[in-house]
Amino acid sequence: MLLLHRAVAPGLQQAYRLKSTPARLCIRACCTNASFQPQRSSFTFSGGNSSTRRWRVMGTLLGLGAVLACHDQQCRASQESPRRYTREEVKSHCSPETGVWVTLGSEVFDITEFVDIHPGGASKLMLAAGGPLEPFWALYAVHNQPHVREILAQYKIGELSPDDKAPSILKTSDPYMDDPIRHSALKVNTQCPFNAEPPPELLTENYITPNPIFFTRNHLPVPNVDPDTYRLNVVGPPGGQSLCLSLDDLYQFPKHEITVTLQCAGNRRSEMTQFKEVRGLEWSLGAISTARWAGARLCDVLAQAGHQLCETEAHVCFEGLDSDPTGTAYGASIPLARAMDPEAEVLLAYEMNGQPLPRDHGFPVRVVVPGVVGARHVKWLGKVSVEPEESFSHWQRRDYKGFSPSVDWDTVDFDSAPSIQELPIQSAITQPKEGEIIGSGEVTVKGYAWSGGGRAVVRVDVSLDGGLTWQVAELEGEEQRARKAWAWRLWHLQAPLPAGIKELNIVCKAVDESYNVQPDTVAPIWNLRGVLNNAWHRVHVHVAP
Repeated sequence: MLLLHRAVAPGLQQAYRLKSTPARLCIRACCTNASFQPQRSSFTFSGGNSSTRRWRVMGTLLGLGAVLACHDQQCRASQESPRRYTREEVKSHCSPETGVWVTLGSEVFDITEFVDIHPGGASKLMLAAGGPLEPFWALYAVHNQPHVREILAQYKIGELSPDDKAPSILKTSDPYMDDPIRHSALKVNTQCPFNAEPPPELLTENYITPNPIFFTRNHLPVPNVDPDTYRLNVVGPPGGQSLCLSLDDLYQFPKHEITVTLQCAGNRRSEMTQFKEVRGLEWSLGAISTARWAGARLCDVLAQAGHQLCETEAHVCFEGLDSDPTGTAYGASIPLARAMDPEAEVLLAYEMNGQPLPRDHGFPVRVVVPGVVGARHVKWLGKVSVEPEESFSHWQRRDYKGFSPSVDWDTVDFDSAPSIQELPIQSAITQPKEGEIIGSGEVTVKGYAWSGGGRAVVRVDVSLDGGLTWQVAELEGEEQRARKAWAWRLWHLQAPLPAGIKELNIVCKAVDESYNVQPDTVAPIWNLRGVLNNAWHRVHVHVAP
């Protein structure tokens, strides 16, 4: 009996451990192994004495224990030696019917269950079905992050056979190899696509941001557009005539110049991340810059094409010349009412600070929409159309939207929230920097303030003690017109320091002409994409003895 117990008990223990095994790979490998087919066991016997029945029960348990022990051994073996697949096997799994497999490096993943919940849409993910992810991750480098790899790891089913060499077709050229050279002072968030911001100490050195350090937000490789062959397609209304405009054609429209601040919806996202994890580029406070833009007014071009305001809802949709492997271009839209309003001053810009647009900023033509989030300022503009609905672009419908702090990635419904257009009141401290040691006697605090929708900044309050007491900063820069305050205000405060003070908790908050003011903390405005962060900006510094 003791020997029998020793034979059966380990198998039963293995069975218990199997129930709690979290490794998806182990479960898949064992369950798909044809050699393991658990059978139903019956403990009902007809005839025979009780001694015989006991031995039969024990024999059955012994057999069950042996099977379970064997099964556990197979699981451990599969973990030690993952199942191997050839590239041809992976290639054959390229549809929902066959299952959707992909590879990354030498690993194989069955992502069939994930396709329909892919944040970028099922069609984009299906481009890699049956093949490697590398060419697409090279294009959408934002995927190469720990949380994405953790999600992917859940779907691992094995590895590629080491004898199956990658075909030479994978040695494709880098889609970003033709990107322009950038200024070394920029703080790079991602290299491919390129996203970078100026350091705080340079950001507010000038009211107009120099072109080389203007923050850059790209979603795709930078197109190399020939200005001689460039054409802008402006779709006319029903029964009207579309325009096909060269650069020279655009130059014939009245030239309009305005100073406009552009801000990314994700500016200061890194502060939200400190409160609770979000998904997106880790922008500091530099995803904002100001330039003098020049070009043709959009309302003039639309009128030339025969468009006019209508009583029903309509939107002006923009498409860029930057595109993904499917040919899908970056796109966005704004309401027609804004586009047709001469007072809104929406531009088809071809100059930036008196020079042709740099490639990173949309050469040869981009949209500039004063007072509106940067995502709608489409670069490398290729097409303009007026539609009854807003753009169907991923970046209009499935990104750049704000949600309640209670919404997570399991419950988010992008259709339930409006697309971000005008941004809320914002301010930040650019001097001194977090953790800096400053001299005693006096402190100089500098920063910027801006509000969306053309709302002028009327005041910036600064506190040196974490918000207990406040002082009013002095505003700098161009005077702002009411409801047409398209550019930021720089500000500064010089204040004496009490003797013996060892540290400062500096805080700033701005107020606009509608008396909108920034919330004091991130908590009530946190959202899963980390956009629209305009909480009080805080900097902690030390005072030298």
